[in-house]
Amino acid sequence: MDKKEIPKHCAVIMDGNGRWAKQRKQPRPFGHKEGAKTTHNIIESCIKLDVEVLSLYVFSSENWKRPAREVDALMRLLVEMIKKELPNLMKKNVKVLVMGDLELLPNKPKTDLYESIEKTSQNTGLILCLAISYGGRNEIVRAAKLFAEDCLNKKANVNDLTAEKLKCYLYLPNICDPELIIRTGGDKRISNFLLWQSAYSEFYFTDTLWPDFTENELIKAFEQFSKTDRRFGKVKDNE
Repeated sequence: MDKKEIPKHCAVIMDGNGRWAKQRKQPRPFGHKEGAKTTHNIIESCIKLDVEVLSLYVFSSENWKRPAREVDALMRLLVEMIKKELPNLMKKNVKVLVMGDLELLPNKPKTDLYESIEKTSQNTGLILCLAISYGGRNEIVRAAKLFAEDCLNKKANVNDLTAEKLKCYLYLPNICDPELIIRTGGDKRISNFLLWQSAYSEFYFTDTLWPDFTENELIKAFEQFSKTDRRFGKVKDNE
């Protein structure tokens, strides 16, 4: 694909692992394990296609409400994936960043995530943003609280607040907003993902369940994105 057809920042809502497993009469964790393989493949595809930033919705703040057995399985899988993928991420020059309330995580995945952030901090290739224990509304509330604290401490003035200044209090303020958000699994909603950052994002919805999502599916999404006229509220000169 031509570089201009590829979004600088692509974000993905990886949905459908549980339904994929159910179709095969397997428990939900089986689907999550298959989904982890797809995650690896899509990261590799984004490296190959020269995507600059890839954000993945790994575990939402609402996912804590799932049955404890499934949450435990997801946490174990997260630890397994980090350990397995870190050498390859280092080899491929991938930088790992995380957004979300990591303090809610068990010690092992939390420690491993901080280690992956530290070890890859000097890498200069694909930036991989993992949304873990993440909720878009929570992120905005957190930003508002941090700004209010700075106002109380005389580090900020409420009268000077702008959208750009509030953005500085988000989890990853230096990462550009996603140009394209992909959701697999058939549902057509954002599910509390990157609410602030998605103001002008393009969306691509597919019925394909995440474990079946391939590089060809990713390229289809990019091809649709390349045909979009992104105006950001403006109009063309000839209109």
